[in-house]
Amino acid sequence: MTNHVLQIPLSDRWRIYHRLQELKINCSCPPDGSLRVQVNNLLEVILIRSTVMQLLASRHELLEWLERCWRYSDES
Repeated sequence: MTNHVLQIPLSDRWRIYHRLQELKINCSCPPDGSLRVQVNNLLEVILIRSTVMQLLASRHELLEWLERCWRYSDES
């Protein structure tokens, strides 16, 4: 189990916090304005990254990521 502090813009912090709560990932928003996330396994790392990307990445970044995923799935 590892605790991490995510550097998330304040305007997006609560949306990410609530989505992580829906995914049953332990997190908190202390008064200092940070978003603290407890990471217990690799699946949670993937879910956290995906959630943050989904809300903060540009359309171009998301399209590139999706294309990379398709390429990797074709190689398998």
